[in-house]
Amino acid sequence: MKIIELRERPPKLLRQLLEIWESSVRATHLFLSDGEIENIKQYVPQALKSVPNLIIAENQNGRPIGFMGIAEQKLEMLFIADSERGKGAGKRLLQYGIDNYSVNELAVNEQNPLAKGFYEHMGFKVSKRTDIDEQGAPYPLLYMKRV
Repeated sequence: MKIIELRERPPKLLRQLLEIWESSVRATHLFLSDGEIENIKQYVPQALKSVPNLIIAENQNGRPIGFMGIAEQKLEMLFIADSERGKGAGKRLLQYGIDNYSVNELAVNEQNPLAKGFYEHMGFKVSKRTDIDEQGAPYPLLYMKRV
């Protein structure tokens, strides 16, 4: 597995990352309906283009299997293809973010307990909870800080 920081964000790569995003969300965000996923999916390409630091994990064939976005010291997004979950890509990406960008905070859906547990395993603790997400939808968020 190789970690790559992206300077360019060509359309083909953005399509691959969108596929990873959807695969990951469908596997982990069971509280979202198909319609909600399709609605959110419309905004993902712009998020991928605008996040200051976009970093991908590639498999041995050079194909992206996961990605994360970082703004300042905050993890904005971390998604691993469903077929690659549990194989260490998320840990490698997040550790890269901690080591190279001093990532020390993030937000995670409360209804995604596997992600919460992963971040706790990586040294993050819940510091705040909200009843709604950042778009105002009724999905509680947990704000976590690295201790």
